[in-house]
Order: sequence, then structure tokens, then C-alpha cells
Amino acid sequence: FPPLQVIRPEPCGVCGSRIRFGKAAIKCCQCQLLLHTKCRGQCPSLCVPRPHHHAWPREGVLADFAPSTPPLVPTLVVQCVTEVETRGLTETGLYRVPGAEQLVREWKRKLLRAGGTLPALSSVTDIHVVCGVLKDFLRGLKEPLGEGTASPLMLLPGAATDISDDAASDTALCHVVSKLPPANRDTLAFLMLHLLRVSQSPDCKMDVLNLSRVFGPTLVGHSSANPTPLAIMEDTPRQCKVVARLLSLPPSFWRGFVGTEQENLVPT
Repeated sequence: FPPLQVIRPEPCGVCGSRIRFGKAAIKCCQCQLLLHTKCRGQCPSLCVPRPHHHAWPREGVLADFAPSTPPLVPTLVVQCVTEVETRGLTETGLYRVPGAEQLVREWKRKLLRAGGTLPALSSVTDIHVVCGVLKDFLRGLKEPLGEGTASPLMLLPGAATDISDDAASDTALCHVVSKLPPANRDTLAFLMLHLLRVSQSPDCKMDVLNLSRVFGPTLVGHSSANPTPLAIMEDTPRQCKVVARLLSLPPSFWRGFVGTEQENLVPT
């Protein structure tokens, strides 16, 4: 169990509570179980192999959760977004107001264990819990949505913040998005269309700036592979600016990835 410092909040494998940024944690070298240092005494002495069933992994890259046919958007993401758009677009502070942490944790666990056929989210009374599940799922990925093996992620901050000409910046961003892994690209497009609808709802009071502050650190990676706590703090404003620039791109660009023949995927 080598000690480490948590860079991105992740759930403890023993108690289930989130291990927050900058806190000390320990991880098993064999099964990769991550836990609070205080929970070490409750950890089983032997690694427990993952059960052989069709549930999704507790964490993984986005492609692990995506369907086999395009658009490659995980069912969990589609279901959460659909539920939010069905009854959440009149809620003030959507995605900014936190849902009850215990309920978020329980529902995320339930959805991950379900795998392909998910339980209905209509029974979740507080829509902020559904928002929390979506955010927690995205935060729990091994790589941020805007990242991916061999993807030009680090161009995103430069394209968004260092090019003064808006047209040139948009062109650079479109190029970077198109080079993302297909599942990341499709899911990012699906989320951008959703967040644009949220930003256009006067009741939500969540404009592009507010949404970029919420989703910047979740969707965009860092300027280095192993950032220090100081680097993470310095990256945050740039991450937010990237998401704001992504939300400024025309909806038609994003629809091009989701596919016009997949109208049933994107809530109206």
C-alpha cells in the first residue's frame, strides 16, 4: 500500500466517501484499491478478484462504458441527461447546487453495477442528485473526457487562451475535438449540446461562465501528466476558459458527431 496524494477526487474503496483533492490516500499495488489512510484497518487482507458479470467497472476510460455502435455515448450519461432535461430545466443552480452526497454515491454505485440496463432515475426525487451522479461519473474516469491516449489534449488550453483571433481559436478547437478518441468526442458533443440547453434556460440561472466553472476541471485535463497541487491550481482558470470556448462553438458542429440519424439520442 504505497502512500500517495490525491489529485482528482475519487471514492474510497472501503467506506465509499470521496477522498478529496490534496488528501493522503493509499492504493493496493495488486488490485489498485484506493482508500483513506484511516480505512486501512478495515481493508481485507487479501485482494478480492472482480466478479465476472456484466456490470461496468468502477472506474475506467470512457470507452469502457460506451456502446459498440455510434454515437459512442454511455447509457449512464444519456439517461442522466435525459432525466435532467425532462424535469430539471426549471431548477435554479443546476449542476452548481450539490445533491445529497450519500444518495449520489448510492445511485452511482447502483448504475455502475447495473451495466447496460439501468434502473429508472425517475424515482430520484431531487434532480440535483442526478446531476451529482453525472458529475461524479465523469470525475471518476481514469482520464478526463477531453483527454485520451495520444490525443492532443494539451492543445486545448493553448487554442482557447493563447489565440487572440476568435475564428482561429474556434478552428483550432474544432481540430482538437475531432482528434479525440471517438467515445470521448461523441460524449463531449452530447454534453455540450445539453449544457447549451441548460445555459439557455432562464430558470436555471446557469450561464456559460457558471457552467464552465463547474465542468472545467472535470472535462479538461492538466498541462502535465503528473501535475503538482500548484500546477492544478494554475490550470483551473484555463480549464474553465476551454469549456467556455467549447460552449461557444455552433451547435451544428456538435450535432455532426452525435449524428442526425440519432435524433432519439439527444433530448429535444
